Amino acid sequence: MAKKWIQEAIKHPGALHKELHVPEGKKIPMKKIKAAEKKGGVEGKRAHLAETLKHMHPKKHTKEDLHKAHEHMKEHAK
Repeated sequence: MAKKWIQEAIKHPGALHKELHVPEGKKIPMKKIKAAEKKGGVEGKRAHLAETLKHMHPKKHTKEDLHKAHEHMKEHAK
């Protein structure tokens, strides 16, 4: 597999935004992505890739989340 497979997979940046009528810079709602996937074709492939890439972003944790996780770990360590 290529080292930079994501860069090679995205041939037309912004194309999915245009197809789904979502302004660039705005997040595409998951509902629109799911609907585009069902259409198939190039638009469906772009939507599927967008969903895949969305899952690759690390979740941003708040201090509260980290505190809860730390407390949870303490409980299970006993």
